[in-house]
Amino acid sequence: MTTAAPSLFPVPEARAGTGSRAAADRPRWELPSLAGLLIATAVLLLWDLGSSGYANSFYSAAVQAGSESWKAFFFGSSDAGNSITVDKPPAALWPMMLSVRLFGLGSWQILVPQALMGVATTGVLYAAVRRQFGPGAGLLSGAAFALTPVAALMFRFNNPDALLTLLLTVTVYCVLRALDGARTRWLVWAGVAVGFAFLTKTLQAFVILPPLALLYAVCAPTRLRKRLGQLLLAGLAMVVAGGWWVAIVELWPASSRPYIGGSQNNSFLELTLGYNGLGRINGNETGSVGGGGRGGAGGGGGGWGETGIDRLFAGNIGGQISWLLPAALVLLVAGLVVTWRARRATDSLEGMARAAFLAWGGSMLITAVVFSYMQGIFHEYYTVALAPFVAALIGMGAAVLWEERGGKAAAITLSGTIALTAVWSFVLLGRATGYLPWLRWAVLVGGLLAAAALPFAARAGRRALQATAVLGVAAVLAGPFAYCLTTVSAAHTGSIVTAGPAVAGGRGGPGGMMGGPGGPGGTGGFGEMPQGVQGRQGGMPNGGRQGGQQGGRPQGAMPQGAMPQGAMPPGGMPQGQGGRGGERFGGGGQGGPGGLLNGARVSAEAKKVLTTGADAYTWAAAAIGSQNAASYQLASGVPVMPIGGFNGSDPSPTLEQFQKYVRDGKIHWFIGQSTGAGDAEGGMPGGGRGGPGGPGGGTSTEIETWIKANFKESTVGGATFYDLTAPTT
Repeated sequence: MTTAAPSLFPVPEARAGTGSRAAADRPRWELPSLAGLLIATAVLLLWDLGSSGYANSFYSAAVQAGSESWKAFFFGSSDAGNSITVDKPPAALWPMMLSVRLFGLGSWQILVPQALMGVATTGVLYAAVRRQFGPGAGLLSGAAFALTPVAALMFRFNNPDALLTLLLTVTVYCVLRALDGARTRWLVWAGVAVGFAFLTKTLQAFVILPPLALLYAVCAPTRLRKRLGQLLLAGLAMVVAGGWWVAIVELWPASSRPYIGGSQNNSFLELTLGYNGLGRINGNETGSVGGGGRGGAGGGGGGWGETGIDRLFAGNIGGQISWLLPAALVLLVAGLVVTWRARRATDSLEGMARAAFLAWGGSMLITAVVFSYMQGIFHEYYTVALAPFVAALIGMGAAVLWEERGGKAAAITLSGTIALTAVWSFVLLGRATGYLPWLRWAVLVGGLLAAAALPFAARAGRRALQATAVLGVAAVLAGPFAYCLTTVSAAHTGSIVTAGPAVAGGRGGPGGMMGGPGGPGGTGGFGEMPQGVQGRQGGMPNGGRQGGQQGGRPQGAMPQGAMPQGAMPPGGMPQGQGGRGGERFGGGGQGGPGGLLNGARVSAEAKKVLTTGADAYTWAAAAIGSQNAASYQLASGVPVMPIGGFNGSDPSPTLEQFQKYVRDGKIHWFIGQSTGAGDAEGGMPGGGRGGPGGPGGGTSTEIETWIKANFKESTVGGATFYDLTAPTT
């Protein structure tokens, strides 16, 4: 590469015989700048972290259970009585469980490990990019990642995606270290990272394997036989790191372990290949909130939005991840063009630079394609997995084009990328009505000025060139930075959350779908329907309309039948209002199904009833649906059995099993439908039942029917309680 003028990306010389930059002779500003980046990332992710309360109470309840029971810790059980697990493997829960064991139960104790994972991801990304492209590129990549809105959201939340993103970043880093000299141990470490990523979110961990394995098989600087042997060793490490837990679970007698949540046959392998695996691709997710096998409208995304190559740019998804995605695509192509003259092997700086573009770019492209066309459950926050890949390409591509800016093609490409990003930011900022209107124009004008001036700035001297570059960077990062500030300044609770402000046709805003409170200090957001099914023609059944501007959501109509199958029980919604100040759901002032995708607010009376004599029972109570049960468990600190798992559709327990638990005196209370005002805090009839969404819907209904016929109901703090120790007959 040639340098036409003093560079903002000072790059040390390569070590002799390697494809990485020397660690010696670091510029004096590098370490202070890196420290500043990591500290700023930590501040962003830790700012007012406790405002989200228990965030996703589904996982917080499992964390609380694992902090009290080592068996629940190992399996990832929803309750300390070990009736059922969450619908994911437990690796993402383990750091939070350890934190709560050490420091007690609370919002900060649950969420701080997630925030630290965000800081760690920024550091790993910096280290990976810096090795081939210098400290300036590493800092730019780290900043681009930290300022990705969906990253600012998910590293302040307790879903598994935070740990998954960190492990995927570590995987690419290790593969690149392995390519630099064909080092077996680094490739083995990559396999270990993928194995633990599998224990975090099952098959999503394998999405990036094809491009990385192919890259190593073709480009590693050693003979083919050794390359293939190294890949086999890495595969073995992956199987061991991810398979030990699976083997124990599958060999453990089913009668003495919790039911595998999300499965229909109490099998983790079924969960992995079905609901959490191929079902996400083809939409056949038996027992899920979507009911399995639903045909979709439009592009075929079912209740989860239209599929297609534009999915990541459309609606609310664009504001989560796509700010720098067009630039990353351009810079990927540009970087490959510049480095393609390098020979195949990666024992040179240019060869490793090309390998880095292929590794990060291949991971980004295959992940983007899967997200764009998957027909099963798809949430906007899944796109956080793309954030490190996009950010790496931004830093690497900018560094390469900056070094080559003396050439006309490189200068025009760099200027065009800045202009393209500024225009796209202008579009994204305009999707949120009334959101900082001055900012979108400042971004557009600043970006276009920087793009126009960049080819000529070198002639005006070093300071003019640097000022132009700073203006360009500020313009392209200002939009996502504003979204990040909006994200960290609001509480986020529930099962479906999004970054930034509300946008037309998107879920938007801080709350979870069909909000309710998420924990101490948290407020439940009045969420919306699966992406792509609202804000269009038609209206909700009975003419109801979505939550209005008061709650920070755009008003928008919903087509009839847009709600996922199983999300609304027969008989409609309970009485009550949506959380976080939203307008009431429907013309009759009916609340959303908070018991499905967010929890209930538990009264002091209910806490007292649950905790009185709780030590005499395995479960102080049972409730249909994990979110509803989680709310009572987190509020009272005693185990509450979630009948039917997450949305009440898992066949666990069966009616016969439940009757035996009652006869053996293991369950004290059943928490049923709230009465009016109680449901305002988020409860579906039956305590959040998923309805006919899967085979277990019948099991949940059978249990509730049997209870109502044999036990007397009473009202406790607005909720309906049944004393299972006092039958009526």
